Amino acid sequence: MLRFSKTKIIATMAVILIGLLLAVPSLMSREEREAFQRSLPGWVPSWLIPSRAVVLGLDLQGGSHVLLEVDVPDLLRTQSTALRDDVRRVLREARVSPQGGIQLNPRGVQIRVPDQADREKILPRLRELAQPLGSAVLGQGGGRDLEVTSTPDGLITLTYTDAGINEKVRRAVDQSIEVIRRRIDVTGTTEPSIQRQGADRVLVQVPGLQDPQRLKELLGRTAKLEFRLLGQQGAADVDMLPMREAGGQKVPVERRVIAEGGDLVDAQPAFDSRTNEPIVNFRFNIRGAQRFGQATSENIGRPLAIVLDNEVISAPTIQSAITGGSGQISGRFTVQQAQDLAVLLRAGALPAKLTIVEERTVGPGLGQDSIEAGKKATYVAAILVMLFMFATYGMFGLFANIALLVHVGLIFGLMSVLEATLTLPGIAGIVLTIGTAVDSNVLIYERIREEAHAGRSIPSAIQAGFERAFATIVDSNSTMAIAAVILFFLGSGPVRGFAVVFILGILTTVITAVTLTRMMIALWYHWMRPKALPF
Repeated sequence: MLRFSKTKIIATMAVILIGLLLAVPSLMSREEREAFQRSLPGWVPSWLIPSRAVVLGLDLQGGSHVLLEVDVPDLLRTQSTALRDDVRRVLREARVSPQGGIQLNPRGVQIRVPDQADREKILPRLRELAQPLGSAVLGQGGGRDLEVTSTPDGLITLTYTDAGINEKVRRAVDQSIEVIRRRIDVTGTTEPSIQRQGADRVLVQVPGLQDPQRLKELLGRTAKLEFRLLGQQGAADVDMLPMREAGGQKVPVERRVIAEGGDLVDAQPAFDSRTNEPIVNFRFNIRGAQRFGQATSENIGRPLAIVLDNEVISAPTIQSAITGGSGQISGRFTVQQAQDLAVLLRAGALPAKLTIVEERTVGPGLGQDSIEAGKKATYVAAILVMLFMFATYGMFGLFANIALLVHVGLIFGLMSVLEATLTLPGIAGIVLTIGTAVDSNVLIYERIREEAHAGRSIPSAIQAGFERAFATIVDSNSTMAIAAVILFFLGSGPVRGFAVVFILGILTTVITAVTLTRMMIALWYHWMRPKALPF
């Protein structure tokens, strides 16, 4: 009855050995791992040697924490400007000239068209600019993001609705998260945490980054790049923007955008071969190259304004048509500024300005103190649990303690494979899984004792104890797993770290507290042939 085939023993030991080997890189520093990889012979496949390690969270290794908030008024200004261009296109196609031009307001635009026939001609087209909200798949919808109203005196107003504004803020946050991720990934930072917080905020945590100023520079700039032409002073269709080379003095810039940052496919820092100043070389996609080539060929001799975040950083004169789809940006940059600008342009522009509402830096010393405190708590908990199990169950307690050590090792092995982030709450999760793991052994051992007291033989009692306690173990671990899954999906930051560790601990309990312990007891019985239970 109490038998373990050689195949099961080999399979169990293989799984445990592989899991423990996967945890080894987590016990080494990054330098030690890289040195070990370099020392391997060339004929050893790289995939055969474990190299992934657990990533320490912000609270354990230090780093930067920044909470950003979408500037909703800035987002509305951007959306209203885009709406103005759409309205201008509709008026041009309908050949209608509004009285007094197109006026911007905080939540949209307005025009005055006194002629009723012209109003009836453009109103249906203006209403087509409104986009539906919600998702038909989820059973939502019916509303639109834009409301178009008209008065008898000819005033037509296009206003974003509250639902439309909320939808645009949501999309802006989603897009900002992707742009921020690309910006940080380019810097080579490992395992940044970038997630939504609330309706209009983004939480950024970068473990190991001790330079919060550079992080703020990368995240705080919209990096909206536009190529326009300098306009004439006093012209109607121009914006007055500050010019860096003129000491901040405002110059007229045409509102028509020739090309923008979204048309770029690459941007790299370099040095000007003539002046040796840092510059940024860029390359357009096909659409951008065609528009840029056409505009430069039609405006030879005119200054081209390179506008970054509503500031003219340079305005070179177009000497000839630029049809190659590439060019350079100069603006008295430092080397670091040129590198950062290239990163920003490659990552793309933010849909709206992000305002830093909270920032803090966790020093490596504080993180090391947290690690030491977590280690101490884990060691004390493990030692006390092991002493209790050995004093209560004797040899069976020793088997449970061996399984417990393997249990912790397998947790780190799985976390290494997933490259999961270990936080201070994650260490608390490990301590908690130590208790839940031995709890399964307690259920099994007490069931074995009951079966032995009922008159069963030792092998029969052990077999019945494992089989009848297994259903209880599965039920208890399933309820804990459900709670952990809910924490993972509804929680954020450290709460999710705790949930990940706890879920992995529940999974490894099945291997260690049940399978491994049963195998060790079966081998012990066949070797020792005891006449009574050791407890």
